[in-house]
Amino acid sequence: MSFDVMIVGIGGQGTILTSNILGKACVIEGIPVRGAETHGMAQRGGSVESQIRIGQQYGPLIPPGTADLLLSFDLMETVRAVHWLKENGQIFTSQEFVVPTSVFMQDYPAPDEHMLLEMLDSRKYKMIDCHQIAEEAGNLLTQNIVLLGAASPEIPLKRESIEKAIRETVPQKTVDINLKAFDMGIEAGKSD
Repeated sequence: MSFDVMIVGIGGQGTILTSNILGKACVIEGIPVRGAETHGMAQRGGSVESQIRIGQQYGPLIPPGTADLLLSFDLMETVRAVHWLKENGQIFTSQEFVVPTSVFMQDYPAPDEHMLLEMLDSRKYKMIDCHQIAEEAGNLLTQNIVLLGAASPEIPLKRESIEKAIRETVPQKTVDINLKAFDMGIEAGKSD
């Protein structure tokens, strides 16, 4: 069994935390896992990528065009990273997007949601209102966990393992709210 997950976002959105949760869930289940991260200028709102290879015993890097799942915390990052996904791979994305500062420094039109979705062509995607759901869960900082919950039925890991990994990875005082966000994400992922 091998399942590759590409996780992308902007610095501060929880990309690395999410990959750590998936990695820990693999360890809990005794499944081999490999991972790699890119987060150069993340502290200044730059792109962050994390690659998780579940069941993979060789190399941590996902070859372009082969990822089974793209998990994206920013719609613009979804478009930027779609080339990692295999033809029939799935996308779970937040509908939020951050317009890069460089757009405002030029005469470029700021992208809108419609333009970005058109760039995904015929890709299969599920867009989740992570902001709204995280707010309902009680903390906007749980948006990454909401999206993880929405995508979790597609990931070959047991729900209990992911929940245990959340308990062991997030700050202790935020465990309950993160588990609530995870459950709400699962429900959001079921709806059309």
